[in-house]
Amino acid sequence: MSLHPQKIADIPPETIRVAQAAFPKGNIYLKMRDELGVFYDDDCFSTLFSLQGQPAFAPWRLALITIMQFVEGLTDRQAADAVRGRLDWKYALSLELTDSGKNFSVLSEFRTRLIEGGLEQKLFEQMLSVFKEKGLLKSPQKQRTDSTHILAAIRVLGRLENIGETLRCALNSLAAVAPDWLKQVVPDDDWYSRYGQRFQESRLPASKKERSQLAVMMGNDGSYLLDIIWSNSELEWLRHLESVEMGATSMDSTILCR
Repeated sequence: MSLHPQKIADIPPETIRVAQAAFPKGNIYLKMRDELGVFYDDDCFSTLFSLQGQPAFAPWRLALITIMQFVEGLTDRQAADAVRGRLDWKYALSLELTDSGKNFSVLSEFRTRLIEGGLEQKLFEQMLSVFKEKGLLKSPQKQRTDSTHILAAIRVLGRLENIGETLRCALNSLAAVAPDWLKQVVPDDDWYSRYGQRFQESRLPASKKERSQLAVMMGNDGSYLLDIIWSNSELEWLRHLESVEMGATSMDSTILCR
C-alpha cells in the first residue's frame, strides 16, 4: 500500500446540510468535528506506508474510525457499516453522502501496521495534544494512557463476532439437512435467540467480564454440538459439512477471547 499525504478534506456541503437537518441539536461526532477537528493527518502515519503500490485509504480516517468504533464497542464489520450508512460518521470523516467506504479488512490491516510500526501511541498522543490546545487538559498534569487497550478490545470483538458467525452458520447448515435431529439436540430456546441473527447486526458486550462470559458460552455451545456429532458414528456424514468443519477448527479461538 502506498501513501501520498493529502490535505484534510473539508466536509462536503451536502453532508453538512443533511447531517445538520438530521441532528438540529448536534450530536457527539458533529460536535467533535466542529470543536476539536479530526486529531490526525496523513503525515502522522507516513512511515507506515511505502511510496509505491495501491493507494491506501486515508490513514487519518482509519485512525479516527478506530477511536470511534472503540467508543461504541463496534466490530470492524459494524464500523465499516457505520462509515457507509451513518450521517454523523460521514460528517466526522469528511465523506460524501454517497461514499460507500471500504472493506472492513482495512481496519485490522491498519491496526497491524500501527503495532508493527510502533506508532500505536499516536492514537492518544495526538488526541491529548488537541485536548491541551483546547484547554480540556491541564498541561502540568501527567496523563496515563495506553493505546494498546483500544486495539486489544477491538481485536477481541472481532474474534467473538467470527466465532459466533461460524457457529451460527453451522447451525443453519444442520437445520437445512437434519432439522428434526437438530430440534432434538438443541437444549433450549436461548440458542435460537443467541444464534438467530447475524452477529454483526447485534451489539457485543462492552465489558471484559461480559465478553469473557460470552466467549465461554459460545465455546460450550460449540463443544456440546460437536461432541454429539463426533461421538455418534451414524452422524459421520454431518462432520463433512463445510460449516461444521469450520466450526470444529474455530472452537479453540474462544480461549483467545477470554
